[in-house]
Amino acid sequence: MDWDKLRIFHAVADAGSLTHAGDALGLSQSAVSRQIRALEEGLGTTLFHRHARGLILTEQGELLFDATRRMSKTLETASARIRDSEEEVYGELRVTTTTGFGTLWLAPRLPALYSRYPDLKIDLMLEERVLDLPMREADLAIRMKEPSQADLIRKRLMGVKMRLYASPEYLRANGVPETMADLVNFRLVCQGAGVAQVAAGAILTRELLTYPIRSTFTVNNYFGVLQAVLAHLGIGLLPDYLTEDFPTLVRVLPEVESAEVPVFLAYPEELRHSKRISAFRDFVLEEVIAYRRNRGAAG
Repeated sequence: MDWDKLRIFHAVADAGSLTHAGDALGLSQSAVSRQIRALEEGLGTTLFHRHARGLILTEQGELLFDATRRMSKTLETASARIRDSEEEVYGELRVTTTTGFGTLWLAPRLPALYSRYPDLKIDLMLEERVLDLPMREADLAIRMKEPSQADLIRKRLMGVKMRLYASPEYLRANGVPETMADLVNFRLVCQGAGVAQVAAGAILTRELLTYPIRSTFTVNNYFGVLQAVLAHLGIGLLPDYLTEDFPTLVRVLPEVESAEVPVFLAYPEELRHSKRISAFRDFVLEEVIAYRRNRGAAG
């Protein structure tokens, strides 16, 4: 089967348009169309339904697109490994983690990594959905639970607990609760109970919301919760790793906390020798050690 025709087919299937595929490939629409027709004739089947709004894959086209997508991922991996055989750390590294951890713990530490490796290009994808690392939806993940896939290298970084914090200004103006029952007289700032979040945080949120709290402010990520707490809006349920970077926060009701949430770093076995992966992994481990040391000193 002609590799060039498959490459063109993949571009058309991905774009859903001969024109857009041609623009991406640097070919005319007529040249792309000829290659697709030749591929269909060679296979003896129709790969696309053609209509005014674009192209839709036939059942046979879907089968071929699945194959070319896997081929593309394999070639990307091979290309990354070839590039990583060089001595310098450079190129794109796609990292996925949760919105809270990515914005509040990881991103503030990345300037130090870029100072070491100025040619590194990090694509940080923040979402609660677990991306498929073996299928190369991302190169590396930091997850709030141990990955279940067997073909991943994983390293436990730390444990996180959700606790209650407030600003000194809010507590001066509203007082300090002494028991959980006292929370009914304060404003609770937290993620909504139905929002995608770590299980331990969701469990504690549901427990807190069983009290008839007079006022609440819910937001769909911990970055929003933090901003509300810093603006003196109420008592917020936040991950304990914030205390290093926001030392003015006051812990409220010290006996109240979630179960521990394990934080894991993971990446595919096939990227074991990637210099970009190694550089990022080693940097994060150094930062975790420093974080633990600072937290221990503060305790």
